[in-house]
Amino acid sequence: MTGSDLTSPAPLAFVGLGALGLPMAINLHRAGYPLRLHTRSREAERHPDLAGALPCASPAAAATDCRALVLCVSDDAAVEAVLWGAGGAGSTLPAGSLVIDCSTIKPDTAQAMAQRLAERDVRYLDAPVTGGTEGARAGSLTVLCGGAEADLERARPLLEVLCSAIHHFGAVGAGQQVKAINQVLVAGSYAAVAEAVALGQHLRLPMEQVVAALRHGAAGSWALTHRAGAMLADHYPLGFKLALHHKDLAIALEAAAGVGLELPISQRVQAMEAALMADGWGEADVSALRRSLPQPPDNEVRA
Repeated sequence: MTGSDLTSPAPLAFVGLGALGLPMAINLHRAGYPLRLHTRSREAERHPDLAGALPCASPAAAATDCRALVLCVSDDAAVEAVLWGAGGAGSTLPAGSLVIDCSTIKPDTAQAMAQRLAERDVRYLDAPVTGGTEGARAGSLTVLCGGAEADLERARPLLEVLCSAIHHFGAVGAGQQVKAINQVLVAGSYAAVAEAVALGQHLRLPMEQVVAALRHGAAGSWALTHRAGAMLADHYPLGFKLALHHKDLAIALEAAAGVGLELPISQRVQAMEAALMADGWGEADVSALRRSLPQPPDNEVRA
C-alpha cells in the first residue's frame, strides 16, 4: 500500500461514535469513504447521516479488509479492548493497514499499541484531536500527531477531511504529550472563565455585555468566547465531557510528576472536577466548572 491509498474511496473502519467520533465519521462518509462502523452502544451506527455505511458487530468485523482503522474512544482501556480484547480489531487488520488513533491516552500506551501492531505489519499513528464538538462537526479540528512521517503523509488525505490543522511532533507518543499540554491549558482557561463569570454575576454586571467587551482583548480565549454563554445560562451541553477532561488531567499530572514538576493550577482544577463528578456533573461539558463556585443570590443586573 502506498502513500496515496487513503484518498477517498479507500475503505475505512471507524470505531467509537461518541460526541467527537460521530461527527468525524459523518464527515468521512460525506467525503465518499466507505465506512465499516462499530461503537459500544451500537445505536449511533444507524444514525441517519451514516446511511449506507455498514454497522458491524465488533471491532474485528469492522476492521476486515480496511485500509485504515480510525479510533476515537474514551481511554486507554477502551483502546486496548478495541484492538486486543474479545472481538478486537488486532486480529483482523490487514497487513500494511494503518491505525489512526484519535483517542486521548497515555503516551506509553500509544507506544505499546504501536509496537504490538508492528508485529502484525500494521502501522500506528498517535493522533489525538482538539476543537470540541464544534470542530468535529465543522471538520476544523486540530490533530496532534506522533508517528512516522510516512504514516502521517499516508493519512493526510483522510485527516484533511476532519481537521483544518495537522501538526507532527515526532515519534509515537509525542502527540499524546502535546495533548496533555493542551488539557492543562483547557483546565486553566475554563477555570478562569468560571471565576470571572461568577465574580461578574455577584457584582450584578451585565455579563453578556462584559463578555462581548473582553473577548477580543488581552483576556480573550476560546473558553471565554465559546463557553461563557453556557456558564451564564447554567446549562452545559457537550462540548467535551468533564469526566474525560478529568481523565486527561490525570495523564498530564502523571507526565509532570515523571519530570519532577508540580502543576498546582491543574491539581486544583482536577480536585474541582472530582467534586463535581461526585455531584453528578461528570457527563456535562467542562464548562460545568462554573458549578464549583456559588451562584449569585439573584439574577438581577445592577441598574
